[in-house]
Amino acid sequence: MKQLIIYGDPGIRKGAIVEYDGEEVVCFGINRNGEWHGPEDVQLWCTVGDQSEYEDYEKRNYVPHFLDVDRVDAADVDVIRANGDLAL
Repeated sequence: MKQLIIYGDPGIRKGAIVEYDGEEVVCFGINRNGEWHGPEDVQLWCTVGDQSEYEDYEKRNYVPHFLDVDRVDAADVDVIRANGDLAL
């Protein structure tokens, strides 16, 4: 599991599957930064990982401050699935 900062908005939401640097990951949660008082372009701060790590994410079995951080531009992200299935 790691933190992925995307500069720009590739049109993804929670549950999206994206590929960058040859690695396919699932976006467990997304925070949008820069809407009002931030930088000129929005930034998406995504917690990403393998599907097998989702249970650890749900149970908060990790320390967010110690996750590795990757930074990419929205143009460098290939969107495989834009959002997750709606769970009721």
